[in-house]
Amino acid sequence: MKVRLFEIFTSVEGEGILFGTKTLFVRLAGCPFTCFYCDTLDSLPMDSGNEYSIREACNLIDEKLEDNTYKVNFTGGEPLVQSEGILEMAKHVKSKNIPTYLESSCYDSEKFSKVLPFIDYIKIEFKTPDAKFVDSKHYSKLIGNALECLKASVASKKITYIKIVVSSKTELENFKELLDKIFNKVSKDNLAGFIIQPTYGIAEPSLEKLLKLYDLVFPFYNEVRVVPQLHKFIGAP
Repeated sequence: MKVRLFEIFTSVEGEGILFGTKTLFVRLAGCPFTCFYCDTLDSLPMDSGNEYSIREACNLIDEKLEDNTYKVNFTGGEPLVQSEGILEMAKHVKSKNIPTYLESSCYDSEKFSKVLPFIDYIKIEFKTPDAKFVDSKHYSKLIGNALECLKASVASKKITYIKIVVSSKTELENFKELLDKIFNKVSKDNLAGFIIQPTYGIAEPSLEKLLKLYDLVFPFYNEVRVVPQLHKFIGAP
């Protein structure tokens, strides 16, 4: 089995509920989707990065792993594109008693279910229509898969949280419809967090827009947080 990795590096986690933690990032190459705000464009081509055997990839993780690392974050690209590779690398990391973390759009519930047993922290990123992740014809299927992944993660008692990236293009009505679907699927008591993440450097939302979005989430989940990509403010990758 082969896996294609774009890069492996240690940095400070700048997103989500575990921001500020020392993290080994394993960035898998390849993403077939088209978010307009993507900040890892170089990793999107399916032939970007380098190809490794699973043994080579696990050895590379061992070489890059630093003392006091809080977790190993499998990211992308879109990591579920290479779900079998994640499964094997996550098994290896868990054998070292280090927590595993997956950040994904969860576009494929079948692939997600295969890696789920080997992941400790799950960040499920729901996309709004304005993200341009997929075209309008495929959007409902995307959300359906993400909702199934959310349900499976909660049922498996994983530490699960939701992130939604928002921009000046985000429409309040679409955002509210998405919230209704999410909280019809899971209880707020099953979530470890709900993060609203503003875009950075492109179509940045105003404070007024962020507060309106916050107010939409609050009745569903009063521990909602607006958290920008904090690593960018300290010059971390």
